[in-house]
Amino acid sequence: MSASAAPVVHLARPHRPVVVAGTLAELRGPTCGLVELPLRLWWHPQRAFDLSQRTMLMWMYENVLRESIRVDELRAYLDGATLVRLWSELNLPRGVRAAWEARHPRLRARLAAA
Repeated sequence: MSASAAPVVHLARPHRPVVVAGTLAELRGPTCGLVELPLRLWWHPQRAFDLSQRTMLMWMYENVLRESIRVDELRAYLDGATLVRLWSELNLPRGVRAAWEARHPRLRARLAAA
């Protein structure tokens, strides 16, 4: 394989490849209530997020998108429709945004429309 044909690997942070779900439809995580992230995803003593509060919802999504190392983590905590709705407002590392938009052009279109 030539260097130009090598797949692009986006990084969430140094030495941490971004994990992207194959489809947005497979993301069927909670959309309301309190959600407690595992210590691996959020190492703050207060790990519960009240999804009725928009800022907490966005904060949880940003952390899950940045810290996930397995697709099952994405499936457990993210909802596809909610992700699309929040996408343009999320504060994400460039690598995370690039990886997700490359796999899901719908997100890029949503960003352009915002």
